[in-house]
Amino acid sequence: MTDNSDHREWDMEITASSSLLDLKLRDVWQYRDLLYLLVRRDVVSFYKQTVLGPVWFFAQPIITIIFYSFIGNLAGISTGGVPRPLFYLAGTIIWNYFADCLTKTSTVFKDNSGLLGKVYFPRLIMPLSLIASNLIRFTVQLILFVILLVFYSFKSGHITLNIYALMFPILVLIIAAQGLGIGMLISSVTTKYRDLAFVVSFGVPLLVYTTTILFPLSEVYTKYPAYSWVVEYNPVTAIIEFFRYGFLGEGTNDWWLLAYSVAFTLVVAFAGIIVFNRVERNFVDTV
Repeated sequence: MTDNSDHREWDMEITASSSLLDLKLRDVWQYRDLLYLLVRRDVVSFYKQTVLGPVWFFAQPIITIIFYSFIGNLAGISTGGVPRPLFYLAGTIIWNYFADCLTKTSTVFKDNSGLLGKVYFPRLIMPLSLIASNLIRFTVQLILFVILLVFYSFKSGHITLNIYALMFPILVLIIAAQGLGIGMLISSVTTKYRDLAFVVSFGVPLLVYTTTILFPLSEVYTKYPAYSWVVEYNPVTAIIEFFRYGFLGEGTNDWWLLAYSVAFTLVVAFAGIIVFNRVERNFVDTV
């Protein structure tokens, strides 16, 4: 008598039903080669067929701080004794990383609909690859910041690092989680409501003026007390302020402000994961 029962063991079982909190991290690890390829694709394709290529990693922040320095001098905005290029670059590289993570993650379903509708892989790899590829750009711009930091340290002798600089990895993790969480929320909604993508495209650049990139938080408290709450409760503000305080000795090391930023990050990351996991099951029907 022949036993026709199937005793094979499968390496992976794909099912439609799973917990909303199931991140499939084991699957993400198994597909780490795909993660690497997606990161490489994002970096290479972004600067492919450009004349300057990777030089744009440096060119963009340099042009930005030149423009900010012109505006700051024209408006007489104080930087607390820190050289303007160094002050503006400290805020710019943090904001650029957050903005890139948010905007690119917010269109991850739409931009990769062709790939996502054909083959299985843990969908979380797509936003994670964007966070990783943007981290490469952030690292290059951080090198530019370190070069300017060393230059002005020798030139003026008044800029010294302090113990708060050791918080740098934590600050980067917080800002990445903020961009990832908000981006996943927006991406999940834009699968059905495409109008939100246009709001993000012009809304995110405007949010620069609700942070302390162009001015210290202390300046906002002094000159614009009625509107200071707008800047104060922007979750990116605490990250920029602690980064400046650690590396430049200028900023507001308000732990309550940082605690608020961390709490906000945990909420949006948690909400982003739940909504993303729910939408990715049937996004092909709506994209």
